Amino acid sequence: MPRRPRFGANYTPSQGWFHHWLDFDLDAVRADLDSIAGLGLDHIRVFPLWPVFQPNRTLIRPRAVEQLVQLADAAAERGLDVNVDGLQGHLSSFDFLPAWTQTWHRRNIFTDPDVVAGQTVYLRTLAAALADRPNFIGMTVGNEINQFSGPPHPDPDRITPAQAAGWLERVLAACEEGAPGRLHLHAAYDAAWYLDGHPFTPGHAATLGGVTAVHSWVFNGTAQRHGRTGTATEHHAAYLIELAKAWAPDPHRPVWLQEVGAPAPVIPAEHAAAFTEATVANALDCQDVWGVTWWCSHDVSRSLADFPELEYSLGLLTNDRRVKPAGESIRRIVGEWRNRRYEPAPRTTALVVDIADIEHEAQGGGGTAPGRSVCAPGGAFFEAFAKLTEAGVRPAAVLAEHAGDGAHLAARSITEVVRTQDV
Repeated sequence: MPRRPRFGANYTPSQGWFHHWLDFDLDAVRADLDSIAGLGLDHIRVFPLWPVFQPNRTLIRPRAVEQLVQLADAAAERGLDVNVDGLQGHLSSFDFLPAWTQTWHRRNIFTDPDVVAGQTVYLRTLAAALADRPNFIGMTVGNEINQFSGPPHPDPDRITPAQAAGWLERVLAACEEGAPGRLHLHAAYDAAWYLDGHPFTPGHAATLGGVTAVHSWVFNGTAQRHGRTGTATEHHAAYLIELAKAWAPDPHRPVWLQEVGAPAPVIPAEHAAAFTEATVANALDCQDVWGVTWWCSHDVSRSLADFPELEYSLGLLTNDRRVKPAGESIRRIVGEWRNRRYEPAPRTTALVVDIADIEHEAQGGGGTAPGRSVCAPGGAFFEAFAKLTEAGVRPAAVLAEHAGDGAHLAARSITEVVRTQDV
């Protein structure tokens, strides 16, 4: 664990959004990276568009890979490390799947042998292209690709938890083959933590890959229930970090807050800076945080159509690279942490996550997290955690199966266990 947490941004190009890969302009990229580095950040997360990079199952465009390397090298010149998401996949309400997986060639992207073989070659190729770059952090398999596996996606590729685990193991292995020893991981949106029956589980998130990634978005019902300044809203990222730690066999497995943002209108523009400061401070009051990566670097241009309204204004910088109030907050936070040690106190009181209820017991208990909706906004565990937090308790989370395990509790410095019905 670094003594100082990492601070970064998810890179959204100011010109053309992620369509910039179609008209790649290295000078424009350099200008964007200058503005990101000006915030004091140390890394970016980069998103190749899968159909642009691999338009045919047996064609990975050399020029596209070369441009990705150029971007990484430009980042290095500005002191920025780079994490690369491979399978895009899904970005800001738009799906980007290659034609060879759709319509006349419709195949399950998680289980079809040819599709998965194509994915592994693609991920290995991207990783290998960057393996010798010192500023290459590693690969993220894809951006919230779990959303393709079930509702509310309109046309999901349905799989079981076992199939999800097998797919994750295979694609993560491909990343490791391409760039041995780098930090490779996968990332899911919060259905993995909150949605009963979702095939990507908390166990997958907390055991597969080098770190656990969490994506914190308070438009998921949190801000609607608790308000823009509510305890649950300002601590949502910290809550997900602690929830992730409950499923990790390693008591000090790092957790990466890989996406977090201030979405309007539930977080009004005039409150974005205050929300940013509170969110980051609360997240870094958790142990074992690898880093915080804000969504996103630059606003989406209003010249681009059909985005959900909130997507246009999530940047730390405007579309013309001016620093916004949230960006000023991040710059100030980063500056403060240059001279601070990352040593949050242990959370000694743990709230029990009991998801293997009687109705779902036969489905496999905590392994498939059948009753995980109790962890979602409005659920018994979520609301009890918020109530304890509001009372100043600084709760951790522990699975019911570990609540009586002295060795597990001791390894996590937990001295008191509380159940939701007692809060």
